[in-house]
Amino acid sequence: MPDSIARIALTPGEPAGIGPDLCLSLAQQTLNSELVTICDPKLLEERAAQLQMPFRYRLFDPVKPAQLTPGEICVLPVPLQARARQGRLDPANARYVLDTLDQAITGCQSGDFDALVTGPVHKGMINDAGIAFSGHTEYLAKATGSPDVVMLLASDELRVALATTHIPLSQVSACITRDSLTRVIRVLHRGLQSRFNIREPRILVCGLNPHAGEGGHLGHEEIDTLVPVLESLRNEGMELVGPLPADTIFSADNIESSDAILTMYHDQGLPVLKYSGFGRAVNITLGLPIIRTSVDHGTALELAGSGHADNGSLLMAIRYAEEMVRRE
Repeated sequence: MPDSIARIALTPGEPAGIGPDLCLSLAQQTLNSELVTICDPKLLEERAAQLQMPFRYRLFDPVKPAQLTPGEICVLPVPLQARARQGRLDPANARYVLDTLDQAITGCQSGDFDALVTGPVHKGMINDAGIAFSGHTEYLAKATGSPDVVMLLASDELRVALATTHIPLSQVSACITRDSLTRVIRVLHRGLQSRFNIREPRILVCGLNPHAGEGGHLGHEEIDTLVPVLESLRNEGMELVGPLPADTIFSADNIESSDAILTMYHDQGLPVLKYSGFGRAVNITLGLPIIRTSVDHGTALELAGSGHADNGSLLMAIRYAEEMVRRE
């Protein structure tokens, strides 16, 4: 991309959570890109009053060039379905949350936005409204027609990708097939090349079972699925190490010598990443036709409107999005 100002869509997520607080806090800082906050401006106005923060906004105009205006928030308005009160979930606003995402996706696809940064949503609230929703990753994949996407969480020290995302633990083994794992590794490999400019990624792959199956004594998924897939992709020139036991794969030497670690399910890899870098990590969706990053935390309902929300992860998500835009 030319050395112009990037224009990034920002969705605050759950209106009762800390997303609006974080968006307001960004307006008080000097940024390198124009953020277009897609939400109800009345929500920001009310939250700013609660936080005793200055609030000034202008309406988004896609025809005008991107600009940096400290202290001012650029807003693409989307009306709430019901008044949002901090800390109080209301399923009536589930459709509003998804409407903001839809506007952001459309804008990214049309070229109005260079990237999308998402704030935290509350999956349970959306499902309570009768809308099937398992997460941003899956929603974005369907909305953009992307059959194969990979969730990658990154900090300055570590990158962790997931072979499966938001599914019950009882379903993980059945969901990891030779075909699915092959597709995940291909997306991860391409994403590290295109989004991170790593020419020859070195990826460590975690086993599914304790001790990576202990030679078949603790499970056969490694023998039947993981090893054949890794051998096949190595023959294509990929540098893949594993399957390695989950209890040793995150050693300092392994982290230092690899570009990413692929784990088999959500809670196998993310607790380590969040322990090492919570509040400084970023959720990235690889395999989309658009750039998407997100915070590494939830809605933090108890902190909404308190003035104690930390915008560190959101700032990191913006930084990662800016870097990816520059590489395009």
